[in-house]
Amino acid sequence: MALRPLHELHHRRHGRNLGLGIVLAALIVIIFGLTMVKVQNGEFGRAPGTADSVTQRTEGQGG
Repeated sequence: MALRPLHELHHRRHGRNLGLGIVLAALIVIIFGLTMVKVQNGEFGRAPGTADSVTQRTEGQGG
Protein backbone atom coordinates (compact mmCIF):
# COMPACT_ATOMS: atom_id res chain seq x y z
CA MET A 1 0.00 0.00 0.00
CA ALA A 2 1.57 3.26 -1.14
CA LEU A 3 1.48 6.45 0.88
CA ARG A 4 -0.71 9.17 -0.59
CA PRO A 5 0.71 12.67 -0.92
CA LEU A 6 -0.59 15.25 1.53
CA HIS A 7 -3.70 17.03 0.42
CA GLU A 8 -3.60 20.78 -0.16
CA LEU A 9 -5.88 21.24 2.85
CA HIS A 10 -3.20 19.80 5.13
CA HIS A 11 -0.69 22.38 3.90
CA ARG A 12 -3.12 25.23 4.62
CA ARG A 13 -3.90 23.88 8.09
CA HIS A 14 -0.20 23.55 8.85
CA GLY A 15 0.39 27.18 7.91
CA ARG A 16 -2.57 28.34 9.98
CA ASN A 17 -1.48 26.28 12.99
CA LEU A 18 2.05 27.62 12.72
CA GLY A 19 0.78 31.21 12.61
CA LEU A 20 -1.48 30.65 15.61
CA GLY A 21 1.39 29.07 17.54
CA ILE A 22 3.60 32.09 16.87
CA VAL A 23 0.85 34.49 18.01
CA LEU A 24 0.26 32.51 21.21
CA ALA A 25 3.98 32.35 21.95
CA ALA A 26 4.26 36.13 21.48
CA LEU A 27 1.34 36.69 23.85
CA ILE A 28 2.97 34.49 26.49
CA VAL A 29 6.26 36.39 26.14
CA ILE A 30 4.49 39.75 26.52
CA ILE A 31 2.58 38.64 29.63
CA PHE A 32 5.72 37.13 31.15
CA GLY A 33 7.68 40.32 30.46
CA LEU A 34 5.01 42.53 32.04
CA THR A 35 4.90 40.27 35.09
CA MET A 36 8.68 40.43 35.50
CA VAL A 37 8.62 44.24 35.31
CA LYS A 38 5.87 44.45 37.94
CA VAL A 39 7.70 42.08 40.27
CA GLN A 40 10.97 43.99 39.93
CA ASN A 41 9.25 47.32 40.60
CA GLY A 42 7.59 45.92 43.72
CA GLU A 43 4.07 46.59 42.44
CA PHE A 44 3.05 42.96 42.43
CA GLY A 45 1.80 42.90 46.04
CA ARG A 46 -0.63 45.81 45.67
CA ALA A 47 -3.89 45.50 43.85
CA PRO A 48 -5.04 48.60 41.97
CA GLY A 49 -7.72 50.55 43.83
CA THR A 50 -6.84 49.21 47.28
CA ALA A 51 -6.41 51.50 50.29
CA ASP A 52 -2.60 51.49 50.15
CA SER A 53 -2.33 52.51 46.53
CA VAL A 54 -5.13 55.10 46.82
CA THR A 55 -3.64 56.82 49.90
CA GLN A 56 -0.16 56.87 48.38
CA ARG A 57 -1.50 58.40 45.19
CA THR A 58 -3.55 61.11 46.97
CA GLU A 59 -0.74 62.04 49.38
CA GLY A 60 1.66 62.58 46.51
CA GLN A 61 -0.67 64.87 44.51
CA GLY A 62 -0.21 68.52 45.46
CA GLY A 63 -1.90 68.08 48.86
